[in-house]
Amino acid sequence: MKKILITLLVGFGLIGGLSQNSPLFTLLSTTQAAHDPLLLAYQNRQSDVQVEGRGRVVRLLKDDNKGSRHQRFLLALPSGQTLLIAHNIDLAPRIDTLKVGDTVAFYGEYEWNNKGGVVHWTHHDPKGRHPGGWLKHHGKRYQ
Repeated sequence: MKKILITLLVGFGLIGGLSQNSPLFTLLSTTQAAHDPLLLAYQNRQSDVQVEGRGRVVRLLKDDNKGSRHQRFLLALPSGQTLLIAHNIDLAPRIDTLKVGDTVAFYGEYEWNNKGGVVHWTHHDPKGRHPGGWLKHHGKRYQ
């Protein structure tokens, strides 16, 4: 929605440019964040927030094999925010067919960082004390 509004404003000559310091940019970002819990959590530097969303894979990273093993990849969200997914492959199946450009839906716990944040707990909790998370890729759920 933000991109459409900016395109319209520029197209009609109402603004010549939009910087991140402009009041209009702030208004648009605030409006978008009100409808996007992930963007709101990022802007407010919140952690330990259960989130759900989807994004496009922009980078596959090496597995983290220290302690519990995690499959890691970066998603670009519709808001423009990037998000690291850290999927515990000791507790849930790995997505072996994952490629750059694929869409992945997710449900897990968000942790803030200045690069966009991390979502983990994308798996069941074998002890039943934490909400179970998941990833969805090509119609298959990984939990």
